[in-house]
Amino acid sequence: MKNLVRAMLLASALLPAAAMGQSKDAAKFGTREYIEQISLSPDGTRVAMIEPVLGRGSALVVADVTTGATKVVLRSSGAPDRLRNCHWASDTRIICNVYMIQQGTEKLPFTRMVTLNADGSDLKVLSSRESSSALEIMQFGGTIVDWGPDGSNGSVLMTRDFVPEYSTGTRLANTQEGRGVELVDATTLRRKTVETPRQGALEYISDGHGAVRVMGVETANATGLRTGHIIYSYRTPGSRDWKRLAELTETPTGSVGFDPYAVDRDLNVVYGFAAENGRSALYSISLDGSLTRKLVFDNASVDVDGLVRIGRQRRVVGVSYATDTRVTEFFDPELKTLRQALAKALPGKPLVTFVDASADESKLLLFAGGDSDAGTYYLYDKKTRNLGEVMGSRPQLADVKLASVRPISFPAADGTMIPGYLTLPAGSDGKNLPAIVMPHGGPGARDEWGFDWLAQFYAARGFAVLQPNYRGSTGYGDAWYQKNGFQSWRTAIGDVNDGGRWLLKQGIAAPGKLGIVGWSYGGYAALQTSVLDPDLFKAIVAIAPVTDLEALRTEASGYTNFALVDAFIGHGAHVREGSPAQNAGKIKAPVLLFHGDQDLNVGVGESRLMASRLRGAGKQVEFVEYKGLDHQLEDDTVRTQMLDKSDSFLRTALGLPARP
Repeated sequence: MKNLVRAMLLASALLPAAAMGQSKDAAKFGTREYIEQISLSPDGTRVAMIEPVLGRGSALVVADVTTGATKVVLRSSGAPDRLRNCHWASDTRIICNVYMIQQGTEKLPFTRMVTLNADGSDLKVLSSRESSSALEIMQFGGTIVDWGPDGSNGSVLMTRDFVPEYSTGTRLANTQEGRGVELVDATTLRRKTVETPRQGALEYISDGHGAVRVMGVETANATGLRTGHIIYSYRTPGSRDWKRLAELTETPTGSVGFDPYAVDRDLNVVYGFAAENGRSALYSISLDGSLTRKLVFDNASVDVDGLVRIGRQRRVVGVSYATDTRVTEFFDPELKTLRQALAKALPGKPLVTFVDASADESKLLLFAGGDSDAGTYYLYDKKTRNLGEVMGSRPQLADVKLASVRPISFPAADGTMIPGYLTLPAGSDGKNLPAIVMPHGGPGARDEWGFDWLAQFYAARGFAVLQPNYRGSTGYGDAWYQKNGFQSWRTAIGDVNDGGRWLLKQGIAAPGKLGIVGWSYGGYAALQTSVLDPDLFKAIVAIAPVTDLEALRTEASGYTNFALVDAFIGHGAHVREGSPAQNAGKIKAPVLLFHGDQDLNVGVGESRLMASRLRGAGKQVEFVEYKGLDHQLEDDTVRTQMLDKSDSFLRTALGLPARP
């Protein structure tokens, strides 16, 4: 197997050195993955990769997959600009999405699309220009709908949010409002409106060959707030007339209706997800005018939640779902055979994802990894049948023996078996260990089998780690999701606590050596577990946690999604009873909080409130606030500090000896 990118890449020289007193493990696991995102040029000769720059920055690196030559062509500081994704518009032109947070009375996220040559020259803003006479701000700079009529000529179909302009004294002001679609040349910036803007338009789906076939428009209430009710329309081939396709409504307990994802031009159908026996399944609906609906794939135990697509036209080739592990079912016979061959060629890396392809699909960019393997990017040439390594995701862990992850289940108090994953320190017998329960974020999410940098770090430090998919998680159907993890918090948090009790009963966790760590909703769960059972966990680490449901509701006031957030949180006794900041006096264990002050998911004020309430109740708490960072804390140095500090905190609280 030949290594295609042989040159030392940007990030590989930027592993942060451990500061005095910090563990080398913290530096290795705290460093972000070396390829944050990658794409393949239409001719299959080059890759464009977003790589981290030490600290919080990123760089776009273009590499020749034959010679291994690399060049940094674009940089972002991470303060506030961040490169989110970059793709090839043609063999010589790249389009990137830049994300930033604008400061002011309210913190607002902004995006802009930029375009540049593969050598870094001729950098331009691809998003439409804002007018000085605009009546509103243009927050989002568009998304790519399709790569133009033939997929590689450098023109793109992209959304545009049209903003009306102040018109006094001129007849040239724009009066259009809403989201539309433009055909834009990525080099000359020539643009043509192909879908006139509509108020409430959220989504446009093309056929992969330059024709928009599906549109989703969300209704608004009398005050202009979002309702979560989307009406989808479609076009028959060659027509410009819109016809009713389906409806989708977002509710506190999940989505109801048909959610379209992709159009197959040749079959003349749209693929999407809808409920089947209380679980998500893949359906197709004919776009010939008959609206013939067919069940394409379902699973009797879990939600079918992934549509597998490939190539410049993003054609549908399969479907995926997660039981104990992620399973992919290929509709495409060639890819199904290739997947089986790759399983033999890449032992220990059963999780294979096709990331990108050349325009003719003769070359495939793929990622393969596992539980104890952080994964590697490869390029497969169908003609030569050569599989070449591009680069590992986390080469800094090459000399670290990673832990295996085992699917398990444990009984909740009511007898329900709760699925989850257990990670034990490499070489351990799995008994009498310090242990951590690590509930996932969301709550509309779930953990899956595979590499997890947080769980692997704590395992490397000697902890057993349990990741429960408590009731309130997605992936297991409507009944499992219940009312959601906030309105049904007693069930969700009860399951998390029962996971801790199971670790103790099985002898995996040593008596008195049980802690809990969580991020986002997981941080909320970590705090709220001690409200239900103050004596179970002896240490609590909460990263960017929700701490007060009423505060979370207030954070959404003034935004168009307020009605949705309000309904999701709900009203009633659970709001106060389910808020750890309102019940701080019940918490006995010492608490360590981390939060970024630019967090738009969960405001930093929630951790500030939690720390204040705990101190007021005479509890032990430490709060670390990071300046200029959002919910993900995307900074190598900060993540390293956070890992090291949390490890030291857990060891002290659980009475464990220090480790280098």
